[in-house]
Amino acid sequence: MHGAGFAAWPAWLATVLCAASGVYCLLRTRGCAGPERRAAAGEAVMGFGMAAMALPAAVLTPPVWSWAVYAAVFGATAVGALFGVRRGGHHLHHLVGSAAMVYMAVAMAAPAQGAHGGHGGHGSGGIPLLTGVLLAYFAVYVLRSGARLVPVGVPGAGPPPGRDGRPEFTRVCRLSMALAMLAMLVAL
Repeated sequence: MHGAGFAAWPAWLATVLCAASGVYCLLRTRGCAGPERRAAAGEAVMGFGMAAMALPAAVLTPPVWSWAVYAAVFGATAVGALFGVRRGGHHLHHLVGSAAMVYMAVAMAAPAQGAHGGHGGHGSGGIPLLTGVLLAYFAVYVLRSGARLVPVGVPGAGPPPGRDGRPEFTRVCRLSMALAMLAMLVAL
């Protein structure tokens, strides 16, 4: 996040991981259709938005209005995910992720409007209980996602027949974005 509490190297790591995930998800949209394509597009927006939000403050000092743009974009993706929850799948996670991005954008904008006059990260940092709930959600998500990546078969046997490894790469992208979300929430 754009603040004094988020050191430069974790910010760069989060930026690179999220941007790479965004690129991969954008490329995934070309090879799928329907709900899977919409999910990949939503993940691409999330990846690029998180990458922009995680840029170190020394590289880019965002204008005050940028937090409102983040809140609007992720508010719209949250509404889209809310309608998608009825269809099941990964939409609930998209809803929580988009809502977390709106929450962080609002929390980062609030100090910018105060006496500091700079960008977010120098003020209150949000509501501790809500931040804690989001941290718990993403911690559980990371642990579950990481466990799903652990091979279950015989060591050295390779992937099960009929699987090309691409679903695992999608899971790795989702896992890296969830890890970046954890880091951003901790820095909030």
